[in-house]
Amino acid sequence: MDNNSIISVKNLWKTYTTGDVVMHALKDVSLEVQQGDFVAIMGASGSGKSTFMNVLGCLDYPTRGQYLIDGADALKMSRNQLAELRNLKIGFIFQSFNILSRTSALENVELPLLYNNRFNAKQRREKALKALQSVGLGERINSMPNQLSGGQQQRVAIARSLINDPVVIMADEPTGNLDTRTSYEIMDIFQELNNKGITIVMVTHEADIAQCARRNVVFRDGQIIENKEVHERKIAKAELAKIPALQSEKQVV
Repeated sequence: MDNNSIISVKNLWKTYTTGDVVMHALKDVSLEVQQGDFVAIMGASGSGKSTFMNVLGCLDYPTRGQYLIDGADALKMSRNQLAELRNLKIGFIFQSFNILSRTSALENVELPLLYNNRFNAKQRREKALKALQSVGLGERINSMPNQLSGGQQQRVAIARSLINDPVVIMADEPTGNLDTRTSYEIMDIFQELNNKGITIVMVTHEADIAQCARRNVVFRDGQIIENKEVHERKIAKAELAKIPALQSEKQVV
């Protein structure tokens, strides 16, 4: 494993067997993600990208292969060790936001810290407030999710993903439920975080969103068929300048 690698995957297989049918969701996949990289994982439905992301997020075990995250061998860990690794090393962001509907923005962001005994209640609140401010929601800390737009809910999810200072953020279709302008607003946050040195791995089916990353990795039939640097990278701030501001984004009820 390279000293600068946050993620090192070698010869990874994931096989499902149903009766006499054997299906290889991942076939001999190898990938390195360096500290400070921003990787977009792409591919058609059934290509293996979601299976791969589940393995990276320690949500699923591969059939065989090697997976090191921040130098730790994830495949030799117990379930409790994996749960701790997920909480402390990985920040998750999902298409459906996955925030609690009856809990304020601030309380949603504090949630991962409840499992981290290094912080008391006052410190949890301070860290959550700082995280919300970093995504432009410092004025909405007491808002409930139904008082926030889709883009604002995703910002809450991003703030929550940052709360434990993870070594990598893993985002699964983070703009899948958002309109074009809001999608670029989220990508602008991602690019700012990445410019500060935060490593991001993102699954997306949207080519224009993938162009905001630094590197594109494309899956087909369980294998990586392309792993290339983005040469004509889109800068989200510049893309936003081209889109007329809407009067207001519809609020999610």
